Amino acid sequence: MNARLKPPAASTAETHRKALIKLLNQASHRHHLWEVFGDFIEMAALALANSCDLTQRASREERYMRLIGRYEPAEQKLFPMMFGELTLAVEHGPDDVLGKVFSELELGNSARGQFFTPYHLCVMTAQVNVGDGDHMRELIRQRGFVRVNEPAAGAGAMVIAMAEAMGKAGINYQQHMHVVAQDVDSRAVHMCFLQLSLLHIPAIVVLGNTLALEVREQWFTPAHIMGLWGVKLERGYALGSAMDGEQALEPATPEIETPTTPALTINEEQLSLF
Repeated sequence: MNARLKPPAASTAETHRKALIKLLNQASHRHHLWEVFGDFIEMAALALANSCDLTQRASREERYMRLIGRYEPAEQKLFPMMFGELTLAVEHGPDDVLGKVFSELELGNSARGQFFTPYHLCVMTAQVNVGDGDHMRELIRQRGFVRVNEPAAGAGAMVIAMAEAMGKAGINYQQHMHVVAQDVDSRAVHMCFLQLSLLHIPAIVVLGNTLALEVREQWFTPAHIMGLWGVKLERGYALGSAMDGEQALEPATPEIETPTTPALTINEEQLSLF
């Protein structure tokens, strides 16, 4: 008798999140789940950062090899699968996937101070800030982009909600928003960096105490690097914006002719391609 195969379940963010949780538990037979989760997000962040940020590649590659070396070959194969499930979950749209995984695994407690704001509250706050998008569109017309500062980023839920609100208002957050997100906890930084990277949000994720103006590490998302956002931020506006036109109308002065002018000109020409 032929058995009828069940059709595959429809792919949703929840199915991939559940699959990620299953893999994390599977890798936790010899290690504490807290350690496995921390190692996963750090190794994934290291691998993603090393794909585009060559300035810190050597030290990060060394750190990655130390982490993966703690696991048996069969366990090592689980981590790329975890990253795949995370990527597929994020593909379904902006959401705090890792924040939800963290909560569902009950990894937060009062001792660690790891309690993340529920995503639906972040969405409500972001919608209040963006509104119909008219004010933000005017800021983008003037400067070419808006800057978002998140001093206690956690897993990046508030930034992700802002991206979602901008998208609903018809604004391309990947081109017109830059983020500086900071947190004092390294796991939060890795979670935030991963999610903002997978959503292609231009951002600098900082490890350090915001109140103490501390900067221990900086993680540049692929969108920040590929979009040449360092040049945009240094200039203060994007080419083609109203401020760009105002600068063009200013009379040339001898002070502009400096030894750094050729390099700056090349960067600006490259930037105009984005």
